[in-house]
Amino acid sequence: MSGKLDISKNKNVVPTETESESESENEKDSGNDFGLSLEKLTLGPRKKLLVMNLSGLLLHRAFKRDTPRIPKHRRPDVVFGKHLGKTINTFMPHSEDFMKFCLERFEVGIWSSSIERNLNAALDCAIGGLRGKLLFAWDQVYCTDTGFKSLEKKTKPLFLKELRKIWESSDLGKRFSSSNTLLIDDSPYKAILNPANTGIFPASYNADNVNDTELGPRGALRLYLDGLVDAVDVASYVKEHPFGQPAISPTHSHWDFYSVVIQRFRNNQASKSNVPKK
Repeated sequence: MSGKLDISKNKNVVPTETESESESENEKDSGNDFGLSLEKLTLGPRKKLLVMNLSGLLLHRAFKRDTPRIPKHRRPDVVFGKHLGKTINTFMPHSEDFMKFCLERFEVGIWSSSIERNLNAALDCAIGGLRGKLLFAWDQVYCTDTGFKSLEKKTKPLFLKELRKIWESSDLGKRFSSSNTLLIDDSPYKAILNPANTGIFPASYNADNVNDTELGPRGALRLYLDGLVDAVDVASYVKEHPFGQPAISPTHSHWDFYSVVIQRFRNNQASKSNVPKK
C-alpha cells in the first residue's frame, strides 16, 4: 500500500516525525536565541483531513457475476480479475480533477472496505500519479468487523470505519481529531460509532448517469468542501450545513437493527476493558 505512509497489514510503519521532534530539530538548526521554529512560525492553520471511500464516491464497482450492478449505458473504464471474479470499474466524471482539488486544500486519506488487492488496483486506475500524495490508503483490515451482516446484502459483512483509529494512530502523529476530520462515505451506517457531525454521506454514484457533475467545478460536493476549508471546526460546519443522506439516528427506518449493533459493540468494549491485566 502506498501513499505518504507505507501502511502494511502488520502496521510496521516508519513513524512520522512528531510535532515535538520537529520543533526540537528546527530549534537546534535555527541558530538564534529565541528558539523559534518553522513549525511555530506557520503562516496558517493546518489542513483539515478528508477521509474518503472509493467505490460509490470516485467510482462504481461491480463484479461480473453481479449483473444488476453493471452499468447498462456505459462501457466500463477498467476491468480486472478473471472470469466471474472480474471487477468492473466505472469512474465518476471529474474524479481525478476532484482529487486534485481536495489535495490542494486538505490532507486526504482513502479508506475502503475492499481487500488490499482490489483497493490497490482501483486506486491506480482512479487517480493514477496522485496516489503518492495521499496521507494514507487503508483497506478492509482497518475497518471494524461487527460480526453482523449488511442489510443491503445478507452475505456482506457489516464493516464500520471508526475515526478514532485515525485520531489515535501514532503513524499519523495523533494530530487529527473530531474538530479537523471529515469522513465522506456513501454508506451512513459505516459511521455509526463515530461522534456526531464528523461525516457526510453523498448519494452513491450512478454509473449510468454520464452527465453527473457532482465532483465537477460547480458540483455540490466541491462547493461544500470549499466552504469547509476556512471553517473553524468540522463538526460545527457539518451541523450547520447538512449534506447528502442523513446520518443513522433513532429516527432512521432501520434504527432497531443499528441500535443493536451499537449496543453489542459497546458491551464488548466494556467487557474487554474490565478484563484484569496479567
